[in-house]
Amino acid sequence: MSQQLLRFSSKLILILAIAFGIHLLALYYLQHPLFENKIVLAYVVNAVLAISIYGFLLKMKEKYKEQLGFLFLAGSIFKFVVFFVLFYGAYKADGTISKLEFAAFFIPYLLCLVIETSSLAKWLNNLE
Repeated sequence: MSQQLLRFSSKLILILAIAFGIHLLALYYLQHPLFENKIVLAYVVNAVLAISIYGFLLKMKEKYKEQLGFLFLAGSIFKFVVFFVLFYGAYKADGTISKLEFAAFFIPYLLCLVIETSSLAKWLNNLE
């Protein structure tokens, strides 16, 4: 594992762990069930996908330098496919997606997207 991927993974996991703790605290204080709505799966899947996509792009940066943006977009499309396969059916089973279900998936998704995008933007700007 490259040093760059290791730094990215460490940063991502640390931020997601803190966010997960805050998320659980908010659910606890609002007296909602803590581990429903596939919350653990959402955090784990988003972390694994972000690290995998980042690692894939690092591996492809020399060979496909001009297409990295498209590869990143393909990774985002893949994340949507994973959402529909793993989460959408369960969330929509009762006919609606509740705010808690939405938050359980969207909070880790958004955090991963922001961290992944900012990290990728830094090293893409340094490529010449």
